[in-house]
Amino acid sequence: MIEFQNVTKQYDDGTVAIEDISFEVEEGTTTVLVGPSGCGKTTTMKLVNRLIEPSQGTVYFDGTDISEKDEIELRRDIGYVIQEIGLFDHMTVADNVGTVPNLKGWDDDRIRERVRELLDLMDLPAAEYADQHPTELSGGQRQRVGVARALAADPDVMLMDEPFGALDPITREELQDEFLAIQDELDVTILFVTHSVEEALKMGDRIAIFDVGELVQYDTPQNVLENPKNDFVRDFIGQDRELKKLQVTPVRNVMCEANGKSVPDVEPITPSDTAQVALSRLLETDDDRLPVARDGEVVGVVEESDLRGTSDPTRRSV
Repeated sequence: MIEFQNVTKQYDDGTVAIEDISFEVEEGTTTVLVGPSGCGKTTTMKLVNRLIEPSQGTVYFDGTDISEKDEIELRRDIGYVIQEIGLFDHMTVADNVGTVPNLKGWDDDRIRERVRELLDLMDLPAAEYADQHPTELSGGQRQRVGVARALAADPDVMLMDEPFGALDPITREELQDEFLAIQDELDVTILFVTHSVEEALKMGDRIAIFDVGELVQYDTPQNVLENPKNDFVRDFIGQDRELKKLQVTPVRNVMCEANGKSVPDVEPITPSDTAQVALSRLLETDDDRLPVARDGEVVGVVEESDLRGTSDPTRRSV
C-alpha cells in the first residue's frame, strides 16, 4: 500500500531529517513510527500526503509515485488526525465530520448517513452530539470527532500524528482501547506517530523505530521485544521486556482449542484480550484455565502454561 524506497529528506539549512530509509506498509495494517524527539518520524509520515517532499528517493502509494499525484486530491483521499485536532469551533460536530465528503461532492443524504454511522462508531450517538459544537465537548470527545472526520470519506490510508498525546493518561488509554476494538471494522491502512514505546507496542501491527534520521528496526512488536536489533533499541524499549510481551500478546496467539477439555463456568475472555489480562484473571480465580469466547461461542481455552509461552509470536491455534 505504502512504500518508502531509499528516501532522504534534507532541509535548506543542511539538516538531514531522515536518510536513506526503506520500508513497506502492508494494506490494512497499523504501522507505528516511534522514537525520541527530532528522530524523523513525523517527517516520514508527512511525506505520505506531500506536506513535505523528499530530497531523494521515492514514496509509493498503491504502486504509484506520489509525486505524480495531485497533492490536493491526494490529501482528500488520506485521513489525517493530529494532536491539536483542528476542529472548526463555529461548525457543528456533524458539519466537522462531513467536511471532506462535502469537498468531494457527496450528496447531502450520503453525508448525513456517513456522519451518523461514524459518530455511532465513536460512541458519540448522532442524536445527541451531531448538533453540538466542539467547544461543548470534552478533550476525549473532541479527539473522537477528529478521528471520525479523518474516516469520513472512506480513505484507504489514515495518518495519525500523536493523536492521543494531549489527553490525560486515563482518557488516552480509553481511546487506545476503543480504537483497537474498532480497528477490524475500519479496513484502512494506518501510519501512527508516537514518542511512547508503550503506545507503539500496544497499537502497532509493525513498529518502525527511528534514531536521528535512521530507521533502526522495522518489525512486529513481539520481535522488537524478543530481538532488539542493537543497544539503542534495547535501551529505548526498557528493562521490563517480559512484562511488555504480556501486554502486547493477544490471547489468540497462545490459546489452545477446547478439543473436549473441560471448560470452567467463569466469565470468558476474548481472543483479542492480552495475555496480561488473561494472567490477571487466572490469578483472581481458583481455576487453572479460562474459556476464550468469540461472539458468545467458546473457541478455546488458555492456561497459565500457555501464557508462559508468549515468547513464540507465531503460535496461533485459531
